[in-house]
Amino acid sequence: MLGLLLLQVLASCLWLGHSEVVKSFEISCPQFFFREIPPNEALEPQKPAWICQRYKNQYYFATLYDRKMRIPVYSAYIYQPGPGKRPKTWLVEPQLIGPAYPKTMEKEWTLLNRYNVSLEKLSQSQAILHDYKNLTGLNRGHLNPNGHHDDYSSRMATFTLTNIVPQDEKLNGGAWNNYEQQTMIRRTQGCSITYAIVGAVPGNNYIAKGRVNKPSHLWSAACCVVDNNSIRAWAVIAENDKNQVQLLTLGELEDTLTELYGRGQVSLFDSDCPRE
Repeated sequence: MLGLLLLQVLASCLWLGHSEVVKSFEISCPQFFFREIPPNEALEPQKPAWICQRYKNQYYFATLYDRKMRIPVYSAYIYQPGPGKRPKTWLVEPQLIGPAYPKTMEKEWTLLNRYNVSLEKLSQSQAILHDYKNLTGLNRGHLNPNGHHDDYSSRMATFTLTNIVPQDEKLNGGAWNNYEQQTMIRRTQGCSITYAIVGAVPGNNYIAKGRVNKPSHLWSAACCVVDNNSIRAWAVIAENDKNQVQLLTLGELEDTLTELYGRGQVSLFDSDCPRE
């Protein structure tokens, strides 16, 4: 009996070691961070989940998820824009329920019907589609936007609710969209590779009867390698009730986030990324 129990524990540990909800970005999907160094612990919420976002057996980006607020803290990815269709299907993260569920993101329907997960059980672990219905003045805002990827699978991977926050609809379709689609193109001219981290600061308001937090601010930072001797960075922040985006240095954003989160000095990138 004891031997069987030990085997079950060992099997569980093996699952955790290879699963999508991981123990550490440094070990499991470091490739989405400049110099393979993720942001420091000053952004970590009370109930964090580290997700290597997997779709069709491939990792596409990394998300630190806040299980309590049911929104992502940030998503980190490599900027590779290109033309393509915008997906319409929304996915969820099975392993937020537990390690025995699939490693790859799935449709709600698949979990409910193929894996016999109840909607109540799914909703305990994360935001669900129903949480984002009948919103007024808000819509589903991507942290990692599908337009920053150059093929259908990578775009599809961004359509997980673990990469979504309730965002002011005017901001999402206005100044924030301008930053994503225009400013990023200008700023990345000459870059050989650009690492991006986009995040959300939890606010005092909620949707879905208190289930899902509405962030007070959205922010984005980028660190781009021009060549072996040249690295540049930039950042923006926006209040989530105004159609305005403020352009900052990386250092200015880190100092602002340090005040907003109140958990110590924030560091988003390796120290070689310029703060000025």
